[in-house]
Amino acid sequence: MSILKYSFIGLACVSLAILSQGCGDDPASSPVYALNSSSAQESLGSSSDATPYSSSSFAGAWSSSLALSSAKISSSSSSTEALSSCHSELDSESSSSVATSSAVEPTSSEPSQNSSSSEALSSSSNASQLSSSRESSSSAQPIKIDFFNGADISEVQEYERNNTKFYDVDGKESDIFTILKNHGFNSIRLRTFVSPKAKYGYAASGCGHDAEAYGDKEHVVAYAKKVKAAGMGLLVDIHYSDVWADPGKQIIPERWRGVNNANAMADSVYAYTKDLMIALKNAGATPDMVQVGNETTPGILIHKPNSKTDCWGNGVDKAATSVNGDMGTAAGKANAAKYFNAGIKAVKEVSPTTKTVLHIERIRQANTVTWWMGVIFDDYKVPADVMGFSAYTAYGDGTPDNWKNLFNIVTTKYSKMEFIVAEYNGGDSDNHYKFDGSRKKTREMISGMNRWIGTFFWEPTIGGAWGAGLFDWKGKDLYANAKAFEEFF
Repeated sequence: MSILKYSFIGLACVSLAILSQGCGDDPASSPVYALNSSSAQESLGSSSDATPYSSSSFAGAWSSSLALSSAKISSSSSSTEALSSCHSELDSESSSSVATSSAVEPTSSEPSQNSSSSEALSSSSNASQLSSSRESSSSAQPIKIDFFNGADISEVQEYERNNTKFYDVDGKESDIFTILKNHGFNSIRLRTFVSPKAKYGYAASGCGHDAEAYGDKEHVVAYAKKVKAAGMGLLVDIHYSDVWADPGKQIIPERWRGVNNANAMADSVYAYTKDLMIALKNAGATPDMVQVGNETTPGILIHKPNSKTDCWGNGVDKAATSVNGDMGTAAGKANAAKYFNAGIKAVKEVSPTTKTVLHIERIRQANTVTWWMGVIFDDYKVPADVMGFSAYTAYGDGTPDNWKNLFNIVTTKYSKMEFIVAEYNGGDSDNHYKFDGSRKKTREMISGMNRWIGTFFWEPTIGGAWGAGLFDWKGKDLYANAKAFEEFF
């Protein structure tokens, strides 16, 4: 029986290798080949078109203020996913379980991504990818944190390339994790992009962050390992785009732009998310929380770039109604719900204890927040664990006192959900903070509310339209600002 079994598996692997030569090589012409993942494919109910939100009203305005940050995720090619499944079966009948996705993604157009199965097996780097697609029972699990006092330090990866040194408030050199821990931070948020080296991507040539594919799967996994080694909590923020995803734009990744229906797009979201989660788990860096989308107030996977699109994703066109997740339309709401469901399903299949997060901004407009949550949680029953919000005084959101009423409303209505402030800074204008205690008040107010489990400071190492950072630049090195850190610990 064993001989027959392995003969059959071997034949299946050869078939998959042959099939992979003709599937997914051209994302512009090849649809996703799916095995019908239940949550991504389920028929979701419809809801009214009535909405106080217009996605076009934000185009370009918000995103231009984020000209200084980075990240991406890159998932395995279709042939690699298929062959890794067979490879594991042939290794041993009792080997560690192989995580196979319910969909095969179109291949990335990046030069570094090999779609050929023969290349995948002959390359040592791709052999490593095959190995990393297996789940590991020894992988680190999310740690116990009662309240996530976090910071998004995604851009620090780029500074480390230039050998930037970090100094604490006492003037002594240290590493970024130790300095943040010294001042009460216990968690890190890392953002990701799908293919940042693709055209119109975050790390595209000439866009200022093109030294490496910062934020792709490899970079995120490597940095997540450092976070866990430092004993800190980890929130992974998946943008589902090659560049910034925010209220102004939600650009479909290059590798998925040939997908022509929502079910196939949902399968791409599922496969990509699961591949990333498996890589993190195998590296001993299982996230405590995962954001399925970033600032998805207008929806998710809505736009396509054009010849006028800039390095930050400004200036885009809307994708076809059959695939876009624009929550300003009935079809878009249904599509967005499918995509959120697909991402959540992938996270939970790899790590049931990892909390899934959905994330929006616009808290200055309470009706937008309650409308959005009503569509996603009441109409479509999307099973996220945590709802996250951006809260920026510099963008007109007001102060913590202004937020508290809205936060109490959603806490009361969604009695089984947890909440976080996924981004805040406290700054009152461009690269400025008036040291009025609002940063401390944000953290203390949120930690004192029922089922609010964390706050994440936006980029302590840089300032911008959102406010000032917590460090000062001196040459190529960063020094902790003692006055800024007084509001922490």
